[in-house]
Amino acid sequence: MGILAVTPAVLLPALPAAAGPDYRTHLAGVTPFADPRQRVSAAHPPWSAIGRVQTELGARCTGFLISPVLVETAAHCLWLAKPARFVQPGSVHFLRAYSGNTFMAHARVVRFIVPPGYTPDKESQSAGLDHATLVLDHPVARPDEIFRVSTKPEEIRPDMPVVLGGYEQNMPDVITADLHCHLTGLTHDGGGNLLFSHDCAGTHGSSGAPLLTQDSSGWHVLGVQVLASSAHAGGQAVPLLNSPGGTSADQP
Repeated sequence: MGILAVTPAVLLPALPAAAGPDYRTHLAGVTPFADPRQRVSAAHPPWSAIGRVQTELGARCTGFLISPVLVETAAHCLWLAKPARFVQPGSVHFLRAYSGNTFMAHARVVRFIVPPGYTPDKESQSAGLDHATLVLDHPVARPDEIFRVSTKPEEIRPDMPVVLGGYEQNMPDVITADLHCHLTGLTHDGGGNLLFSHDCAGTHGSSGAPLLTQDSSGWHVLGVQVLASSAHAGGQAVPLLNSPGGTSADQP
């Protein structure tokens, strides 16, 4: 896949506690007046493996299951700008398949793991490391109800069909998804870390959402949504592929 010229992008911070409006015409990561996102049912796959990540301070993002007790999300969702530290793991909750006031399961986080080198206050230099693995205090799914991280780097190709769905700013209590989008290339952050670029519509609140692809064997995770275009539909995701990786920093 060729290198894509970097499109101006913005960080997708965790949503505050207040609910957003039903619709806005100018949202980062969504082309004005051409919004392809639609509501999907959290009761059915693949969306039932997605949930809301929220802290006791009211911040909210999207996360998804990669094992019955492991959730992947964006690391910046767990960062407190003041006093410049990560939240305490025990203050983070995962609501699987959250929809309105209902959810399939709830768990508290006991610890989370962030890649070494991720620097939240220097996102442009480390966005390619902006993901976190949450360890839950008990299983919330069966092994056959989770996403597989099984795509190999050599299987990535230009214009690969993907979908993106999460709990977004204008509809924070339901999953909305762009079902017809594609990978558009590869880029790097200022520190040289790899990022996928895509043309999926997704705005604030979609941080931590899975970038998904489907084949004859089912749904597979390609990456974790972290950045949105400032001008039109599209964004960037941290690759999450079936390949050897480095160690990560555990947050007790």
